[in-house]
Amino acid sequence: MSDTPAPAPHKRRPRYSGKNPRRFEDKYKEHNPGRYAETVEKVLASGKTPAGTHRPIMVAEILELLAPKPGEVAVDCTLGYGGHAQEILARLAPGGKLLGLDADPIELPKTEARLRALGFGPEIFTAHRSNFAGLPQVLAEFSSLSASDGERAGVRCADIILADLGVSSMQIDDPARGFSVKFDGPLDMRMNPQRGQPASAFLKKIGPDALATLLVEYADEPHAAALAPALAGKTFATTKSLATAIRAVLPRLNKEDCDLSIRRVFQALRIAVNDEFSALDTFLRNLPACLNPGGRVAILTFHSGEDRRVKKSFEAGLRDGVYSDISHEVLRPSPAERNANPRSAPAKLRWARRMG
Repeated sequence: MSDTPAPAPHKRRPRYSGKNPRRFEDKYKEHNPGRYAETVEKVLASGKTPAGTHRPIMVAEILELLAPKPGEVAVDCTLGYGGHAQEILARLAPGGKLLGLDADPIELPKTEARLRALGFGPEIFTAHRSNFAGLPQVLAEFSSLSASDGERAGVRCADIILADLGVSSMQIDDPARGFSVKFDGPLDMRMNPQRGQPASAFLKKIGPDALATLLVEYADEPHAAALAPALAGKTFATTKSLATAIRAVLPRLNKEDCDLSIRRVFQALRIAVNDEFSALDTFLRNLPACLNPGGRVAILTFHSGEDRRVKKSFEAGLRDGVYSDISHEVLRPSPAERNANPRSAPAKLRWARRMG
């Protein structure tokens, strides 16, 4: 009688009913787009972003402005899916280094593994779980490591800094994160689900006047006065329950305008929950000290509140002699890119160069 254990029976993956599943959890291709290259190509060809991925915006323009060179130190302050980082990394060898920052503990390990699989080892790429407001601390850590390795001892600045603000497609497309109404999910919206309070708790605690102010300042919402009393202090456990409440307040609006208000409310809540403007102000204040002489920075923004802060910071830096040159006009995605990737439409790109 053989002592060889019997092989474990093959287990089929769970089946879903119907040809086109509605639940995100049942859509295997969204969870692992790398295994479904043909499907991904079809989605891209249709001008959409495959769920679970992110299409980097204005890549050619950013590479031209930042002009990464071998041996330079670059920082991608919002690593996301790694699309911009991948292109920059290819231009830093030999001898260069890219530090990738991201506060999202769910997506960061996936992106690090993705870039490692492309051949970018720890000698050229390191990932750091940090909000971009923590850039000085990350650079200080890199400086101490470089000094111990005998490489670029004392470096506390970068030659290139990129920040792609806002929320990533992976976060938008995952209903468990609660960033959109594409699928129903818990009303969360935290970039780092391990910290802070979800949007549902934030809404329950805020008063009508404070919410009205927030909707105007964070999203330019024209119906803030009507929406705030109906939403503030209320309990909304899911994204769709909040969207339904917004529609109930605005019954006379057509669907398109109502959907715009829903997106603006979600945007304002996301900014508030993640304290995004405070983090951006801190980042912009510390930015010049994080750049080497002649260093370049590019920042992608996605709504007026972000863009105003970047514009004013760069203009002040130019007046004070901190920056030698800045973008005097905002750069936008080309018509071809907006057509191929509709999520790029609101993007605005500004840049600055540190005084040499």
